Amino acid sequence: MTEHFHAVALDRELCRGCINCIKRCPTEAIRVRDGKAHILNERCVDCGECIRVCPHHAKKAVSDPLEKLSGYTYKIALPPPSLYGQFNNMDDQDIILNALLSIGFDEVFEVGAAAELISDATRRLLAWKDGKRPQISSACPAVTRLIRVRFPHLIDNILPLVSPMELAAREAKRAAMEKTGLPAEKIGCFFITPCPAKVTAVHAPLGSQVSFVDGAIAVKDVYTALLAAMRKGGDTETLAKVGRIGMSWAESGGEAAALMSTDSYLAADGIENVIKVLEDLEDEKYSSLEFVELNVCPGGCVGGVLQVENPYIAKAKIKKMRRYTPVSMNHLEERIPIEMFWDALVQFNPVFQLGKSRTENMEKYTQMEQILKKLPALDCGCCGAPTCRAFAEDIVRGYSEVDDCTILMRQRMEAVLKALGKEG
Repeated sequence: MTEHFHAVALDRELCRGCINCIKRCPTEAIRVRDGKAHILNERCVDCGECIRVCPHHAKKAVSDPLEKLSGYTYKIALPPPSLYGQFNNMDDQDIILNALLSIGFDEVFEVGAAAELISDATRRLLAWKDGKRPQISSACPAVTRLIRVRFPHLIDNILPLVSPMELAAREAKRAAMEKTGLPAEKIGCFFITPCPAKVTAVHAPLGSQVSFVDGAIAVKDVYTALLAAMRKGGDTETLAKVGRIGMSWAESGGEAAALMSTDSYLAADGIENVIKVLEDLEDEKYSSLEFVELNVCPGGCVGGVLQVENPYIAKAKIKKMRRYTPVSMNHLEERIPIEMFWDALVQFNPVFQLGKSRTENMEKYTQMEQILKKLPALDCGCCGAPTCRAFAEDIVRGYSEVDDCTILMRQRMEAVLKALGKEG
């Protein structure tokens, strides 16, 4: 696992030092210093919201290049259900799956197939009444990271199952080893990712000691190549093995609706809505719920910042495509396999604590509150911090000084000019 790996990066040349990103970041992980944005790596959850709102395109997602396939003897593509909504005039998944084979992959394993297995496992776990209620889906890695830094009391509510992406890689690699006789290190599994959070989940996984996914390639980086392959036409091999349940995971509410055994669930998407739900869960407002599905991207995975198509149009395309598919094509046998569960604990990451000990933390918190009383409480962002509270925190941490507040500085200058005027 790579500590503090992040798929969200800053292009300093394009950054104008505006405050759009610092205002929208859910963990206050961005500051503007010396006229440029600065990402606090320990706080970033790779939700991609800064990429979405930056008017200058200074934030970008770092994903793996298609050329990485050359490092493996046998290459497996892991397409997510949301990929099916990116193309026009698609009657079924097979056209897209065959196009993936045409651009350099030896095999495809649909992530939607693994999603159907996860749905089956979730239904069983809920029926067994294990775990704290409500159970929170672990499918969106940005949500899991957000919980561990901002809502630590909810960590035990997270469903301890690996993501469909991770399960797909494990199943695909195991089957490929049996089929080809190759060792695991010569078989590469590559996820076609709609968002930066899943890139980070590959290189710095939570809940797993190591990821079986060998790379995450952005949808936008394979889109043109896939289009070209589709236009060439040719025979189409039947490859699709996903039903309506798996395909529904592409959009918000799809995972929750797949439970079928209960209607006591909640689904929310978009970072602001996700935070509101988590705050309410922390206040125990939804104790009667069985399950909560959260996606930081608006609309779910179809709204990822690495997608090409408008999320609403993509949802309509997927809805049309799944009309004639079976309800589900993948089911568990008698028990939930052990490889579907987390093999590493997800622990609280105290990035907001001011001190190393409780005493130091209280002392600095008191200092921060005293500084906050002196600030104008306008949350203007001119100091480079998203709020006056965040600015006071930066002062306590030694990152800023009170004089960096332009409002206080102006007030002092006006007072000086007024005094000089009276003396004159």
